[in-house]
Amino acid sequence: MSTTTARAAMRPPEHTSAGRPAAPPRVSGRHKARWAAIAFVAPAWLYVAGFYLYPLAGSIRMGFQNYTVSSFYTGVAPYVGWDNYTAVFRDSHFGRTVLNTVVFTAGSLVFQFGIGLALAVFFNRRFPLGGPLRSLLLVPWLLPLVVSGTAWRWILDTDSGVLNHVLAQLHLIGHPVPWLASTHDSLIAVTLVNIWVGIPFNMVILYGGLQSIPGELYEAAALDGAGAWHRFRHITLPLLRPVTAVVLTLGLIYTVKVFDVIMILTQGGPAGSSQTLTTYAYNLSFQQLLFGRGAAVGNLLIVVAVVFAAVYLRSTREQRQAGR
Repeated sequence: MSTTTARAAMRPPEHTSAGRPAAPPRVSGRHKARWAAIAFVAPAWLYVAGFYLYPLAGSIRMGFQNYTVSSFYTGVAPYVGWDNYTAVFRDSHFGRTVLNTVVFTAGSLVFQFGIGLALAVFFNRRFPLGGPLRSLLLVPWLLPLVVSGTAWRWILDTDSGVLNHVLAQLHLIGHPVPWLASTHDSLIAVTLVNIWVGIPFNMVILYGGLQSIPGELYEAAALDGAGAWHRFRHITLPLLRPVTAVVLTLGLIYTVKVFDVIMILTQGGPAGSSQTLTTYAYNLSFQQLLFGRGAAVGNLLIVVAVVFAAVYLRSTREQRQAGR
């Protein structure tokens, strides 16, 4: 047995037809790279499937079921087709809720983007203490929304609020304004707070876009006699278009689903005057225990977000193809 093993060890290596030793079989580099890529991507896909796709599928299914409290224990929830959506559309509060959502979203986007762009242009110039001031403006974005909402609830209080006190001292109001208790002012109040929260995000993204614009373009335009407005209109805005699309799309998706700010300030009241689709879905699901109707409203929000995301992806693809 040992003699045979020794002879096998002393046997010369096999040669190919060209006279070279045959190479041992190896797994191709492309095959290894493919499995490595799958190994890196798999945890992300598992996270997306577990925390996004599975809840999304459950919400879509619940929107077509008569889901009640007992369904959580029995697992029995009969399918009712489009009855939940029909009931939501026929609800007397649905029209006003949609209008509130549109006003809240449009007002937030316009002022967040406008003020954020103005601040980004302002901080794009170098001046003393520009960095610290820019960092301080990030505080509203970094604070937890519970903290921001609680602070603003104290600021907007009718009797002891700082805002009413300052406006009275400036003789801009003759009596305290019930910002959070009035059916006419509550939507304005929650919109102002959401604008305050979203300005830093717009400023940071737009500031990064301004930093990527070559300064030589502004110098050449100034030598040609172009003023500040013409440089902003014909250089800054066109070159910021891709960044603007990102900011507006993400801002819209975020604003449509804003929930915590409104719940902390007004809880959608008084009398539904500041209620949006997110608080409406919460009210249906967890106050009226109509889980199927609440899921239907949530699914409508998902459709809105998907539509605008698709529009954004299509516009960026067309811009990318046009730039080639």
